[in-house]
Amino acid sequence: MANAASGMAVEDDCKLKFSELKSKRNYRFIIFKIEQQQVVVEKLGGPDESYEDFTNSLPINECRYAVYDFDFTTDENCQKSKIFFIAWAPDTSKVRAKMVYASSKDRFKRELDGIQVELQATDPSEMSLDIVKARAI
Repeated sequence: MANAASGMAVEDDCKLKFSELKSKRNYRFIIFKIEQQQVVVEKLGGPDESYEDFTNSLPINECRYAVYDFDFTTDENCQKSKIFFIAWAPDTSKVRAKMVYASSKDRFKRELDGIQVELQATDPSEMSLDIVKARAI
């Protein structure tokens, strides 16, 4: 188990599942949460799940980290994919939770080698599919 500078541990399963998303494409997304001073995998989204399935999996009032494997077609008609790291901190979540997630984010993100784009969202409009598409290209 890796130890984060903020005192937050990262469960090995987090890195393992991320590696499977990145290399084997077993998952479309992974949602992580902080539980008892460590980051753990909360939910795995299958390869056929949509972006809407992903956003519906995020709790309305609680912070989460998430990784999303976004497939898109470029203007030159090339199929591409980018791995997004999303820090979800809704305005309605508790201040303490927002502080814990914010202070642990960079260290946790470093554990996941291969993140290409980072998004921070406090409400669903800040991570709409249009925004994700614009950031991917």
